[in-house]
Amino acid sequence: TLSSGQTVALKTNGQVEAIAAVAQSAGSPVVFEAAESNWVASTFDSVNNKVVIAYSDNANSNYGTAIVGTVSGSSISFGTPVVFQTVYARHISAIFDSTNNKIIIAYSNQSSSDYGTAIVGTVSGTSISFGTAVVYNSGSTYFNSATFDSTNNKVVIAYRDDGNSQYGTAIVGTVSGTTISFGSEVVFETAEATEISSTYDSTSGKIVIAYRDK
Repeated sequence: TLSSGQTVALKTNGQVEAIAAVAQSAGSPVVFEAAESNWVASTFDSVNNKVVIAYSDNANSNYGTAIVGTVSGSSISFGTPVVFQTVYARHISAIFDSTNNKIIIAYSNQSSSDYGTAIVGTVSGTSISFGTAVVYNSGSTYFNSATFDSTNNKVVIAYRDDGNSQYGTAIVGTVSGTTISFGSEVVFETAEATEISSTYDSTSGKIVIAYRDK
């Protein structure tokens, strides 16, 4: 017996059954930077149970900055912002390396011809510290998208390489301590690639890259 307006679902035998609505809720917004923040990226440190947000701080010379957040119930609180490099950072992407328990931030260093750059961070309490930045593409680099291959324990960064005809390109990084080293660049699209997004399929053991083919 169904009441008037009851939400139902179709069963495999052709009959319908009543289903209950699931209530959704959200907490209140919390400001993590009281200034214009651009190129915002976030990731979750599953070892320390912390959220890390990386961004370009317009109020501080657009320096690349990161902040650690702690979720409690439906709220989040933040530690003190930490500059990860005193350069204008943009096209920021952040991921968590669950093997080495590190945060990796990939970004374009606008202060150095937008070179593709990566840096390794370590979360401690409500703060984060960083190693030395490493260039992975010595040319204008845009639309950085990083992901972590948990099977091979590698970081993969996809990006548009403006130094090579704006081709869609990817590179593999290996984290060791507080630094990261890279292999050779590989072109995945011999055309201009924009709006790049990447993820790791842990079932198939594959990196999947989505992008706009211009």
